[in-house]
Amino acid sequence: MDIFAIMYILIFAIFVLIAYAVMQIKLFGMKVKDFWSFIEANQMLDRLYNFAKQYENMSPQEQVIYLVEAEKIFTAFDKVPNSLWEEDYDKYREVLTKYKDIKMLRWADENK
Repeated sequence: MDIFAIMYILIFAIFVLIAYAVMQIKLFGMKVKDFWSFIEANQMLDRLYNFAKQYENMSPQEQVIYLVEAEKIFTAFDKVPNSLWEEDYDKYREVLTKYKDIKMLRWADENK
């Protein structure tokens, strides 16, 4: 009987913590879905940042994949306040710079 009471208290505490987290996200002026997409985009930002550092010359297929993934990141980051991702600004800027470089290269190739 004591185990059931402890389990009930733990489950109740988990629900309270989840509700508190959702409330904080909503008070910050965001939707939970936008916050979750930001978390996923933040993980992708790390991968794209490392990819941009390692590869100077990408194949056209890699460039397209990079552009699509970078656009997803930019969209997710636009939906959340800047104060959430200030510490990742350098990574964001590096990915954006590589994105612009690829766009310019592809534009120059198309207009030759």
